[in-house]
Amino acid sequence: MRIDTCYFCSSKIYPGHGMHFVRNDCKVFKFCRSKCHRAFQKKKNPRRVRWTKAYRKAVGKELAVDPSFEIEKRRNIPMKYDREFWQMSMEAIKKVTEIQKKRQSTYVMQRLRKGREVEQHRDIREVQRDMSLIRSPAAGLKQRLLTEEKLLEEEQENDVEMISAEDENNIDHSKLSYIKI
Repeated sequence: MRIDTCYFCSSKIYPGHGMHFVRNDCKVFKFCRSKCHRAFQKKKNPRRVRWTKAYRKAVGKELAVDPSFEIEKRRNIPMKYDREFWQMSMEAIKKVTEIQKKRQSTYVMQRLRKGREVEQHRDIREVQRDMSLIRSPAAGLKQRLLTEEKLLEEEQENDVEMISAEDENNIDHSKLSYIKI
């Protein structure tokens, strides 16, 4: 069973579906649905129409270059049927599809990771810029009052110590009477 691809959107066309358009120079265009056929008739470029696979690959939303795509090449050379070769090729196809899925998912995750990093950076900048909206001026008021009280007490203690030191220096020792026991 041959599964063709749509000329416009690159989606799969199964047997019995879609339509063929043959130009005067015998070039065959296969379309999956009338939407693609109409867009082709309007001479739309598939790389500029956002819903096509060509657009997604051109913009970098999907994996475009990968060695696993080489297996999907169309081969028109008829092969003699060989059961072993058929089984080996089916196993190879399964392995390749698994590899493609893994690579595609990692590619998408890397793209999303970049977006998350940009979003986090933007959020951090916004929070730093608008901190007054998040934290009210009254927040931490008790702590500020306690620290101010401690500072005042320390200043008062320092003042008392300085006054007592000055008093000791100004005392006249001649007027002091010593008591002998």
